[in-house]
Amino acid sequence: MKSIGILSTTALFLILGLSVPANSQQEQQDKQKKQQQQDKPAAQQQQQHQQQQAQAPKQQQQRQQQQAQAPKQQQQRQQQAQAPNQQQQRQQQARGQQNQQSQQRQQQNNAAQQQQQQARGQQNQQNQQRQQQNNSAKQQQQTNRQQDQQRQQQAKGQQDQQRQQRQQQAIVQQGQQRQQRQQQDNRSAQQRSPEQVRVQQVAWQGDRAHSWQSEHHTWQQRGGYNGYRVPDDRFRGYYGQDHGFRIDVLPVMYVGGQRRFQYGGYWFGLVDPWPEYWSNDWYDSDDVYVDYYGDGYYLFNRRYPGDRIAISFYMN
Repeated sequence: MKSIGILSTTALFLILGLSVPANSQQEQQDKQKKQQQQDKPAAQQQQQHQQQQAQAPKQQQQRQQQQAQAPKQQQQRQQQAQAPNQQQQRQQQARGQQNQQSQQRQQQNNAAQQQQQQARGQQNQQNQQRQQQNNSAKQQQQTNRQQDQQRQQQAKGQQDQQRQQRQQQAIVQQGQQRQQRQQQDNRSAQQRSPEQVRVQQVAWQGDRAHSWQSEHHTWQQRGGYNGYRVPDDRFRGYYGQDHGFRIDVLPVMYVGGQRRFQYGGYWFGLVDPWPEYWSNDWYDSDDVYVDYYGDGYYLFNRRYPGDRIAISFYMN
């Protein structure tokens, strides 16, 4: 209402000012300015009051909002006050869970250790069983070896006995054969006439060496033995050191001017001359034998064991 009155007064003054002189108009303007200056605080106060009245509902609304928010704030404060307790509870719960987990892990570890101990115990038992089996197998093998050795020793003993028996029989047979040959030699010597003996000596003199050390040659020097080879079993039965004989009583054959003798089912001939220092009748008085020495067959004289005459075997 005040603002309306002020506006009416101002309008009236403006109407009156148009009719007064210029100086009074000036005075009037000055008054108006003063009046306006006086009215400004009132207007400002009125405007502030209006603003306060306009803001009053907002403030009341804010107070209502604050009042409405007060329980929430109180609840928040309570929650904030309870937060440390809740945090402690959560921490306690977490520690409880950790303790439970630790206990569970400890139980699991204990169970695993028990299983490992059981497994080790089983392994130890299995190892012991295997060791016992191995020991039993070794003992059985040792027993078998001992039995094999005993059987071998028995077989060897039997073989040795049989060999000794054969050797003794061979010695007896050889003695008998020597005796028979000696008897035959004696009979042959008695039957030969002096003329036959002289002819035989002349024939043998043609095979005598002038210097045997330079005239004789080993089979190695001759390039190796290329004649007939007597089978081993046959050779052992008729030849070697244990089978001596006299050449003079053997069948004789000349082939290509070479003298050959038959003994043991084979013919052999002297490839070397006989040494000049042997006795003139060595073929009649000396025991000789045939043997294989290193590189070929040789004729050995028991009276002159260091000498050997190269010979060659023939089928006929």
